[in-house]
Amino acid sequence: MKRQARGSGPTAIAGTSAAERNTETAEGDDTVDTRLSRRLGRADLRAVPEARRALRELLRGWGKPGRSETAELLTSELVTNALVHTDDDAVLTATVSPAGLRVEVRDSVPGRPRPCGPSADEGTHGRGLVLVQALADSWGVRAQGAGKVVWFELAAGAA
Repeated sequence: MKRQARGSGPTAIAGTSAAERNTETAEGDDTVDTRLSRRLGRADLRAVPEARRALRELLRGWGKPGRSETAELLTSELVTNALVHTDDDAVLTATVSPAGLRVEVRDSVPGRPRPCGPSADEGTHGRGLVLVQALADSWGVRAQGAGKVVWFELAAGAA
């Protein structure tokens, strides 16, 4: 019987450990692009804190103070939206370069999300994309296959 590592069951996010991350360095170039890619299980909100932890590890020592915390917040908003508003898995990708960070969350629903303020009956819901719009240096949505990718970028040196 094959044993599964803790947290690698069907509801956990699958992906790479720190040692398995994709790191690319161009020959003769000191710049390193590091990438994190995780599959997020359908409707499994436990993937949200797990995605934040993985991103925190990826961003260790990156950017000015506060940038990694902003990245974690915005990533958790995109991951939560993908898991709450779709009925399928999603994929989180984060790419770090000397210039900055790009985070993408791909899902299988073609509809374009729009930032909107919450209504009185939504409690804490409805603020995710408003936060992304306010805190990201840039963000957007693009169609991909049968679904879409929602992304944001943060510059490493921005305050």
